[in-house]
Amino acid sequence: MTQTKPLTNAQQVAGTILDQLGARRFLMMTGARELVATAQGLQFKLPANFAKDGVNMIRVELSALDTYDVIAGRWARLDFKEKARESMVYAEDLQRAFTRLTGLDTHI
Repeated sequence: MTQTKPLTNAQQVAGTILDQLGARRFLMMTGARELVATAQGLQFKLPANFAKDGVNMIRVELSALDTYDVIAGRWARLDFKEKARESMVYAEDLQRAFTRLTGLDTHI
């Protein structure tokens, strides 16, 4: 019998964020890859030159107010440069915030 490790709090938060973004449908529509659970949320890369303004990385961080900060930026040469940010985003608005920051649709 195989025993699985319980998920950490960070992994649970990252999984919840991915579900709120649209889970598998979101991944297929946006090409998001290299998903990482961070201490405060979820970070992932987007295909190069796919999103507007050269955005190729997104961070979604859970705030103390139980809302999210969505940070869009560019990762290049071991440096992250923030391009845009939306704060105080409610779970039901995550997909719209992502679309505003990247120009990418999360569903058909």
